[in-house]
Amino acid sequence: MNLNQVISTLTTTFNETLNDGEQRKIVFWVDKDKEFVEEINNISIENVKIHQLTANNNFYSKYLLEEEDPTSHYLIYTNDDINVEDNWLIDTVYYSRTFYADKISLLLDDLGIDTSLRAIVKKYEKFFNKKHSQKFKSYGLHSYTEETIEIGIMSVLCNLKTPDFEEVLKTVLKEGLSDEENRYIVFMDKYFDINVFWKYVSNIYGYDREDQTLKTLFMHLTVTSLSHSIESSLLSNIKSFIADRNKSNALVFIDHWMHHKTDYVIYNELVESVEQEIKLADIVHGLQIEDFKNADTFPYFDKAIIIYIANSLEASHEDYDEYIKLINLRRVKHFYERFQFIYEALFYTVKMYEFYKKFSSGIPKVPAIDMWKSYVNEYHTMDTYYRKFYVAFDNEPNSEILKKLKVMVENLYTNWYMGDLSSHWSQAVESDMKDNWIIPGITNQQQFYRQYVAPKVNKGERVFVVISDALRYEVGVEITERLNAETMGACEIEPILSVVPSVTKLGMASLLPHKVVDFNENARVLVDGKSSSGLENRKSIIESTVADSIAIHAQEVFAMNKAGRREFFKGKKLIYMYHDTIDAMGDKASTEIYTFDAVERAIGEISTLIKIIRDDLSGTNILITADHGFVYQREPLMETDKIEKENIQTVEVKRRYMLSKEKRQMGGILNINLDSIINNVHQLNVYVPKSTIRFKMQGTGVNFVHGGASLQEVVVPLLKYKNIRKGQANSREIVKVDIKLTSTTRKITNSLFHLSFFQTEKVEDKVVPRTVLVFIADENNAVISNEETIIGDRTSDNPEDRTFKLRFALKTVTYDKGKHYYLTIQDFETGVILEKIPFNINLGIVSDFDF
Repeated sequence: MNLNQVISTLTTTFNETLNDGEQRKIVFWVDKDKEFVEEINNISIENVKIHQLTANNNFYSKYLLEEEDPTSHYLIYTNDDINVEDNWLIDTVYYSRTFYADKISLLLDDLGIDTSLRAIVKKYEKFFNKKHSQKFKSYGLHSYTEETIEIGIMSVLCNLKTPDFEEVLKTVLKEGLSDEENRYIVFMDKYFDINVFWKYVSNIYGYDREDQTLKTLFMHLTVTSLSHSIESSLLSNIKSFIADRNKSNALVFIDHWMHHKTDYVIYNELVESVEQEIKLADIVHGLQIEDFKNADTFPYFDKAIIIYIANSLEASHEDYDEYIKLINLRRVKHFYERFQFIYEALFYTVKMYEFYKKFSSGIPKVPAIDMWKSYVNEYHTMDTYYRKFYVAFDNEPNSEILKKLKVMVENLYTNWYMGDLSSHWSQAVESDMKDNWIIPGITNQQQFYRQYVAPKVNKGERVFVVISDALRYEVGVEITERLNAETMGACEIEPILSVVPSVTKLGMASLLPHKVVDFNENARVLVDGKSSSGLENRKSIIESTVADSIAIHAQEVFAMNKAGRREFFKGKKLIYMYHDTIDAMGDKASTEIYTFDAVERAIGEISTLIKIIRDDLSGTNILITADHGFVYQREPLMETDKIEKENIQTVEVKRRYMLSKEKRQMGGILNINLDSIINNVHQLNVYVPKSTIRFKMQGTGVNFVHGGASLQEVVVPLLKYKNIRKGQANSREIVKVDIKLTSTTRKITNSLFHLSFFQTEKVEDKVVPRTVLVFIADENNAVISNEETIIGDRTSDNPEDRTFKLRFALKTVTYDKGKHYYLTIQDFETGVILEKIPFNINLGIVSDFDF
């Protein structure tokens, strides 16, 4: 205010009507900054006497107002604080008005800050412009101290929603590590006191360097955080960056930043520069894997662990359990997402080596029935591992590590596993099956309709049949597991024996209702004398058996809405749905490299299709099967993987089979009698190369094939899905596993401590995994510790394998021994708080020693 504004305001005040019981007006004008001390003698207000209060006239002033002149209006001017107990005029002050004309006093009054903190507000006077003051006031602080004011100012300058020094520091560091170019440092220089900012950094995070810079501060915070995971004695080269006090605060700060849903991106960028600066790679090279397996501050630790496992595999070190535990340990670490596909590829490589170790003496040569059972029960997992490796590989195709692993994987899968398995299976087929294509106790594909569909249709039940082209057995296993985990229904799988040649036209025909299936003289497939090629012909064959039936492509079902689906399938008792994602991709030379990607999509599409049938069409009986499987290898074939077609008259020849009326024995080729598969009026013979050899021929793809008699081609999955509604007998709801605290103590006496947790049940069928975040929070839900993650997906029966020991660090602040602090377990997917367990915190003399 200027002098004229002051006189105007005071005049208005004195001209106000007297209140009840009020005989005159007394206004104390407090001018602590002495802004108007020279003008006071020149001020004149009509009918108002002006009196100056000094340090020596307090008693006289009291006498003046109460005895000498008790009726006149008075303006009492003073430069001192009047709200003090030893003020002679304190009683008069209480029934009078107080007037401030200086900016600081008005600001204190507006913000509700006690005058005892005037010096602090005065110190930062240039901060309190209109914009800053409004933001500061919006924080709604109820009690002020020097600290709350300073943190509030820094929070305003960093444009925070709430005052919080941890957020202030993070915001400053996010802006960049150049002190000269960091706008928040510039703001603090202009509107605050940069030395006070550094004082807070020092007090809270133990950063005491003489030359204080943002770069060395960030190095200090990250290295101090790291020292909680690696013994400080092993970090001697960077010891100067480890705090001597309040070490846990650095860990909590870095942990919160890494866990932030968006800010972590900037952290990742900054920390890589520090990683180079401190020459972390040189430090890690001198450590054992056990020394740093839990370290999480820098991405190089993941690189080092990946390299360690890859090199160990290459060196034939068979510590496979250790490698799996290491990979699982890293899944909850911050940088796992960056290296996820490399870790997944590594995981499946290790699983392949485990398989190899189990059968290192070779896959046994046994009768066909025994080899079939072994493939169904165990061997097929090798196909899954190979497929999953390449799904991960294709997401990181330029990774040098994965290129190295790829060589190992191809050697294991193509050269050893497929070499042994297919060779021994060919021998078993030649011995046990070439004259009669059956396996005792196993359903032949030709019996599918008669054995699984007809009995239900004849009883008036509605049946859905989903046929997915080239859905091999191991993929069916994964779909079964997925449906059991994601739906209330029950899904079981059994293997059936595909026809030979294992091709679409014969496989699809064999799954239709029929009396006779046969080839004509041109190798076209006929069902009861009718062509079965294409959807319309298959639809006609189905309708001739069951009037209320329909055949449709799965993509048409996906394209309909719920009402459209219900109307289209209304009244239909038998529904055949044809799905073609795998074969459509694999059967072309230009796209066969994407075969495994197509498998992943097919798994999702079939799962979705089953849910559509269940939810939109009220389907309860669903059968999922395939016309044939497939063989696929990623690496280009060698010439030794191909065989010349002998000089024989053929009706049809493809990569994996040929049909001929001639009957003869040929080296490297199986001659399988078709009489047990088709009617065979034309007396055709099917010839399939042994093992996974291909016939040499022009055109089409060569890596993805089917038509032959390998286990991957002829073991066809049959999934029987039964929808079970809630409340029905045998219904089981899908539930996530529980994660429970097992530590019995409810008192924390150290800023660093461990707690143990237990996954209460193993993951299986309807009991599905759960991921949780675990942390300590105060009564206001403010997180006061680091956050740890538990992935509860253990499938072991052994309770020890489902136990987790986590390390926590508390912020080094003052804790109230009388209050509760809460161990919080939060579902990562939903954000729901599963449990809040009260703890007391009594740190005594704050210490960084663990127990």
